[in-house]
Amino acid sequence: MACRAPPSAPGRCYAAELKRMKWERLTELGCELPEVSVDTWYRTPALKVRGKGFVRLKEDGQSVVFMLESEEEQELLIASRPAIYYITDHYRGHASVLARLARLPVAEARERLECAWRVKASKSLRAARERDG
Repeated sequence: MACRAPPSAPGRCYAAELKRMKWERLTELGCELPEVSVDTWYRTPALKVRGKGFVRLKEDGQSVVFMLESEEEQELLIASRPAIYYITDHYRGHASVLARLARLPVAEARERLECAWRVKASKSLRAARERDG
C-alpha cells in the first residue's frame, strides 16, 4: 500500500470524526498496528515499531511528529492540508511532518500512522502485514 496525501475536499465536513484528537486516542489507533509499543523518544511519549520511533508527541502536547517517506510527501501534505500539517525550521530538510492533533480526523490519523509505521517497520514485518490483511 502506497502512502499518499489526503484528497483535497473543500467544504467537506469532518465534524463527525473530529472529536478533537488527543494523544491517548492516537496511541490507541497506533497500537492496532503490529508490534507497536508505547515508549519515549526525545523525552516525549512516542510509538515505536520494534524499537524504532515513527510518531511522537511534541513538547507542546498539541502536535505530533509523523515520520514520512520523503520531503516531497511533507510538501504535499502541508500544501493540501495546511490547517492540519506544518513544519518548523527544525524539521525543514527532514522526512517528517507536524500535525495539529485537535484538527486531525480519525481516518486521516489512521492513514498517517500506517504510513509512518511503514517507514520504520522492517521489510518482513511490512510483508506480513500485507499478507495478513
